[in-house]
Amino acid sequence: MLVRLRRVPFAAQVLLALVVGVALGLVARDLGPVADGSPNWLTSTLQTIGGTFVTLLKVLVPPLIVTAVIVSIANLKQVSNAARLAGQTLLWFAITALIAVSIGIGLGLLTQPGRNSSVDAAAQAAPESTGSWWDFLTGLVPQNVLGLQGAPDGSLSFNVLQLIVLSVAIGVAVLKVGEPAEPFLGLVRSALAIVQKVLWWVILLAPLGTVGLIGNAVATYGWDSLGSLGVFAGSVYAGLALVLFVVYPVLLRLHGLSPLRWFAGAWPAIQLAFVSRSSIGTLPVTERVTEQSLGVPRSYASFAVPLGATTKMDGCAAIYPALAAIFVAQFFDVPLSVTDYLLIALVSVVGSAATAGVTGAVVMLTLTLSTLGLPLAGVGLLLAIDPILDMGRTAVNVAGQALVPTIVAKREGILDLERFRTGRASAPVAAGTGGVDADLREPAAV
Repeated sequence: MLVRLRRVPFAAQVLLALVVGVALGLVARDLGPVADGSPNWLTSTLQTIGGTFVTLLKVLVPPLIVTAVIVSIANLKQVSNAARLAGQTLLWFAITALIAVSIGIGLGLLTQPGRNSSVDAAAQAAPESTGSWWDFLTGLVPQNVLGLQGAPDGSLSFNVLQLIVLSVAIGVAVLKVGEPAEPFLGLVRSALAIVQKVLWWVILLAPLGTVGLIGNAVATYGWDSLGSLGVFAGSVYAGLALVLFVVYPVLLRLHGLSPLRWFAGAWPAIQLAFVSRSSIGTLPVTERVTEQSLGVPRSYASFAVPLGATTKMDGCAAIYPALAAIFVAQFFDVPLSVTDYLLIALVSVVGSAATAGVTGAVVMLTLTLSTLGLPLAGVGLLLAIDPILDMGRTAVNVAGQALVPTIVAKREGILDLERFRTGRASAPVAAGTGGVDADLREPAAV
């Protein structure tokens, strides 16, 4: 039986886990809470399984960010026209984000989600974390070398933005120092390989984690919360679908690339992102499919993909905050001017780094609302269905993180077209970089 399971493709295992998770979630919801109001045994089991999987991903985020960003910047010295590639990457990040936020604004004006909602404002919880431009800018300044900060419960957590700033500074310093920094760079490369290998073991638990995460979402939220915010949820997923299945294929076609072949190559990363709700947690798979299935050179992908995982958020930082801001404005009957809509677009394109690749987009939403002067209490209206929306948002985020390097590589003439079309390299590719098995083109089996 185990041998047969190992032969099932990883993507099929996750898809099967989605079905099983929904079924178990429905059963858990039918069972209802126990006498004291606490979750029943099945719901608790699903919560534990899903929560453990997410925790395992989160614990590896800090070392992955530090090592991946330092190595990705150091790898630029291996790339000709590195500055041009970096500029093109950031330009296409902005272009696709602008398209995505425009779609979000258009859907918000068309569907009027704030005027078609039965949610009770008084019954909603306030957001636990908020963001403003000052918070964002001051948050970029590292408070200590590890990016540690105190959590409300007294524990310590990592500030992802500060880790990124520190890692970028160290990576640039490595480039400037040159030869004397090679031993340090070798150590960081080894650390990255080890971290990615451990993270890969966690990723192989994705089918089990999927059962817990999806099952718990169904058992906890059911259809009640979605019903009261149905128009908003439908608008968000409609926008995500338009970007993923219309905008991205059009951009690929305009660059002479097959959308079907791109989806075939990128799908393992998109699927894992949907389940894990973490761009950083999906980073090893995104980088692998970008290099081995889509034909982006490793020297460029190792820079562009980690950069995208921390700053490229078409779902969380473009479509969602645009629609959510319009929802809040309509719900509280606050009129928005043309200037406000332009401001939404600007915040979405410039402020996407505030999401920093971690689960959720509450900080980005509060940043948008505070910029527009909208009530931050509106965030609490949307928290009930945020986990359900976040699955689709993260999938689109990761899709964009694989799309832009592919497009830029094609524009610059460095894309391996044979590998893109067939999944096989036109010339032998060196193995070992990145700490994963180079002979695997996708996570084939558990």
